[in-house]
Amino acid sequence: MLLVVTYSRAARRDLRNVCRAHEDCVVRQFGRAALFAGTEFGAFQALRLHEKHDLDVQIEHVEPFEPTDAPEHIREAAKRYEAREEPATPYERFASGRDLPDPDQLRGVDL
Repeated sequence: MLLVVTYSRAARRDLRNVCRAHEDCVVRQFGRAALFAGTEFGAFQALRLHEKHDLDVQIEHVEPFEPTDAPEHIREAAKRYEAREEPATPYERFASGRDLPDPDQLRGVDL
């Protein structure tokens, strides 16, 4: 998929117009950003916007994230944290004293 992010009013307007006119290549729209299908037509639409607005349009090639893409210990930590009894407890306090990854450790490790 292609993530198209706009940084000017004119670029946002043209992104909205492209999304309305070519719904078949739009996976999801987020206001000033949109996900286009990873097809040649999706790339064409993204590049049109970039050609017209230059640096006011950023394009990123992205891949969907599936839960199984994360290590088992991260999935288990998220599962246990969301099943906690006190919803207001921050993860750092929740993980303390339990066999769960430390939040500072998680911040420093790439997926």
